[in-house]
Amino acid sequence: MLCINMMIREMYKRKGYYLYLFPDAGLARRVIWNGATKDGFRFLDFFPEEIIVRKQQQMMTVELDNGSIFQLVGSDRFTNVGINPVMVVFSEFSLQNPMCWNLIRPILAENDGIAIFNGTPRGRNHFYDLYEMSKRNPDWFVQRLSVDDTKAIPLKAIEKERQSGMSEELIQQEFYTSFSRGVEGAYYGRLIEEAKAQGRVGKVSYNPQVKVNVGFDLGMNDSTSIWFWQQVGQEVHFIDYYENSGEPLSHYAKVLQNKDYVYGDTWLPHDAKVRELGTGLSRVDVFRSLGITPLIVPSIGLMDGIEVVRGLLPRCWFDEDKCEYGIKCLEMYHKDYNPKREVYSDRPCHDRWSHGADAMRMSAIAISRGNLGEGISGEEWNKIRQRNIY
Repeated sequence: MLCINMMIREMYKRKGYYLYLFPDAGLARRVIWNGATKDGFRFLDFFPEEIIVRKQQQMMTVELDNGSIFQLVGSDRFTNVGINPVMVVFSEFSLQNPMCWNLIRPILAENDGIAIFNGTPRGRNHFYDLYEMSKRNPDWFVQRLSVDDTKAIPLKAIEKERQSGMSEELIQQEFYTSFSRGVEGAYYGRLIEEAKAQGRVGKVSYNPQVKVNVGFDLGMNDSTSIWFWQQVGQEVHFIDYYENSGEPLSHYAKVLQNKDYVYGDTWLPHDAKVRELGTGLSRVDVFRSLGITPLIVPSIGLMDGIEVVRGLLPRCWFDEDKCEYGIKCLEMYHKDYNPKREVYSDRPCHDRWSHGADAMRMSAIAISRGNLGEGISGEEWNKIRQRNIY
């Protein structure tokens, strides 16, 4: 209600194009175009009738008598071609593709425009990064309000939600605007929070006396991710992380070769041994031709692999600088949500965070290979390593 009234005010002060973005167009239509306040006052009725020239239902636009145009758009299919806004509201920004902001910000800079971001936290994603930046930047205004500040929801009502089964993660997120409790449905969020609380996320230096192992998630049409770790006694030290997309395997081989590490094993997903029809070569063959002799992580199933990661994380240490994005991937990796049934599925959501989580799964299986119940002893694994069997 605040954002739309601010936009209406600006529209009448300055002629221009005003864009109101939601994660998708359907949500924009439900919340604003067809929506109303809790008192039943329709959001579109905040536009004074006497200054409206026309409304277009299909395009969700409102044109004022001074020529200003308001439009609701979904960021899931957004393109900046041909648009020239002077003000943009990103509603529920934590659920939007952050690339939309990167596409719009040069236009707003040229137009001396305004951007407003609102929403509920969904873990420490791009919304959290924006929030942290705005606290340090005097050119930005930032405000974070929980129910303790707004008094909009009685504490008794929140306690009833808790007693009826609402998870503490969701309560902290929705009512107390918490970024730190992870994402509802997150697989590893709480374990990463424990690692931070116990001081296992910080400065983790490379020990040149210990070999560095690497675990890959190989993307075909999306990102390839790599975790670098050293095993020191019972501890696993993750000292580095790398992710990129659209690059050939030779690029990732160079990434490994350009780091001053003494390497141990390189682990690839089990499907890396599949040979392409066109070349007859597998990705294992390609790595070998690049001077890297990889091993294959056994296929134990997705959910079993997630459990292996959960079992490993309590003895993991992470370098907070070199592994920053990888840590965020682990925090944000979550179950897929079915909005029609309003339930979480038993499968993870495949998004930009899943690549780092998949590479961690490969790494965890490799690290825990002697304890997977696969009937493969440590001695047998050593034989595999020596013979390069895959």
